[in-house]
Amino acid sequence: MITLHDLNLQRGSKILLEGASLRLHDGHKVGLIGANGTGKSTLFKMLSGHIAQDQGECNIPSGWRIAHMAQEVSHSDRSALDYVLDGDTEFRRLQTAIAEQDHDDGEALAKLYAQFEIIDGYTAEARAGELLHGLGFGSHETAKPVSDFSGGWRIRLNLAQALMSPADLLLLDEPTNHLDLDTTWWLEQRLQRFKGTLLIISHDRDFLDNTVQHIVHIERSKLELYNGNYSAFERQRSERLAQQQQMFERQQTQIAHIEQFVARFRAKATKAKQAQSRLKALERLEKIAPAHVDSPFQFQIPCADKTSHPLLQLTDAQLGYDDSIILKSVNLRVEPDSRLGLLGPNGAGKSTLIKSLVAELSLVEGQRTSGEHLAIGYFNQHQLEALDMNASAGLHIQRLSPTAREQEVRNFLGGFGFHGDRAFEVIKHFSGGEKARLALALIAWQKPNLLLLDEPTNHLDLDMREALTLALQTYPGAVLVISHDRHLLRNTVDDFLLIADGNVEPFKGDLEDYHQWLAQRETPTESKPADESGNSDKIDRKQQRQQAAEFRKQLQPLRKKVQSAERQVDKWQTQMDELETQLADTSLYDAERKDDLQTLLKQQSDCRQKLDAAEEEWMTLSEEYETLEEGFKENS
Repeated sequence: MITLHDLNLQRGSKILLEGASLRLHDGHKVGLIGANGTGKSTLFKMLSGHIAQDQGECNIPSGWRIAHMAQEVSHSDRSALDYVLDGDTEFRRLQTAIAEQDHDDGEALAKLYAQFEIIDGYTAEARAGELLHGLGFGSHETAKPVSDFSGGWRIRLNLAQALMSPADLLLLDEPTNHLDLDTTWWLEQRLQRFKGTLLIISHDRDFLDNTVQHIVHIERSKLELYNGNYSAFERQRSERLAQQQQMFERQQTQIAHIEQFVARFRAKATKAKQAQSRLKALERLEKIAPAHVDSPFQFQIPCADKTSHPLLQLTDAQLGYDDSIILKSVNLRVEPDSRLGLLGPNGAGKSTLIKSLVAELSLVEGQRTSGEHLAIGYFNQHQLEALDMNASAGLHIQRLSPTAREQEVRNFLGGFGFHGDRAFEVIKHFSGGEKARLALALIAWQKPNLLLLDEPTNHLDLDMREALTLALQTYPGAVLVISHDRHLLRNTVDDFLLIADGNVEPFKGDLEDYHQWLAQRETPTESKPADESGNSDKIDRKQQRQQAAEFRKQLQPLRKKVQSAERQVDKWQTQMDELETQLADTSLYDAERKDDLQTLLKQQSDCRQKLDAAEEEWMTLSEEYETLEEGFKENS
């Protein structure tokens, strides 16, 4: 169990956490969220032992193995495979010890080989290769030195190295930032199987929904624990904020804004699966809107007054680099009301298509025709590097529009979270999220009628992602977007294009259909020997289903005991929290309230004993359940 009590944490003069407390049980999967700059990464550094708290207690079980995903981009000359294997320090230690051991000492060598077998050392290279494949590396790339990869791919190597490390506590800081959609799905499945305690910093709501069962929200220098995934957190926070009278008017305005969009979309929705899927997502937005009413971001993306039909067109286009054709025979027509999401496996050519549309990449063959009034707003991560680090956000705007009034610039930038003096501070020390917000602000200022967005949500926190989603919904121009943020895709595009095997084609389904398409594509069909009637596979599958059903039936009483024990833990923890809140009342320590104090202290002592007993029972039952479940998997 991880316990933080009365914790203070600060960086320089900025207080990040003050009097914060938190308790996380073994095996919990937890999402850590909060606005940029609230201390999420700093808290991770403390948990991993790289820095110490300024005050209070941080208790992590001794002997726990802690793995974390490094954010630094390494320039190592080690091969990608060796770099990932380095994540398993015990494997490397035993490997070195075996190599250095005197081979005449048979007993010592036998002990080392026995330990090596216990940690599955003989399968380490295969497991590392599986991680690299899952994260999108080709088999020919495993021998390449780390220094040959770009920054985003090196971050993937850091993620693979963290996943390679046997860990009781795994800390992942923005693991999906440099992943595409199919790799994100792979990572979700991997983390769902992780047995230890997992803490994830992420601004991807779907990723959090599919990987965690608890949310810790950093707000006003405190740590607030919510049961459930991110969607459950939004509902709970919506209910709490809805009760605050001062938020009511702003909440109603935002809900009305979303309801108008839902009504407009409903009027033109067809029976197509994608349209219906998006309609359901939009209706869900109405329920979660209150969870974001205190967001510092509120902006719209204006559109050019004039437009063209079509805005942009590719005809019989061959796309690629020099003589290397990546996409062939591309015919694409972008109309003023086009809202397209680009889907496709890693490396299939999604970014190549957008670069060709924006004319950053010349066509190998074919024709690119732009409308007379085409005004493109293009976003990709490289544009963050093109910003002038010695200029302010305001100066960037003024360079685009020298006659713009300062107050107009300040008002505009305020919607993107640059308030007060921040709008005219040099951006050199801005975070990645702040630079991404500025790049989006510069695009919006120029009033494009076609937005080409390549992973626009990287580095953006959840509130900014929600604000961008709302802005794109009401944007009247055309949109083409590549994103691994499924929430953004569901709520901003009408149709999908599938980029795969050198082709660009309409995709008729929704994101779940695309997920199934990927799974079928990556699962090879294997022929198995059958009996004379050809029914052996059917019999085997039937027996497996029967065995699984029987096993679930046997486990059900124990599962109920585990659930009941966990409810008891939650019950006594809630009572303990209430007692601690009462004991924090300073008037309780006045002389005339001595009896009240003694009563509460006794109740606290009794409650602590019951909580400890409940936790012990819960842990014992959980271990028994997991042991039985693991035994069944091994025998099935």
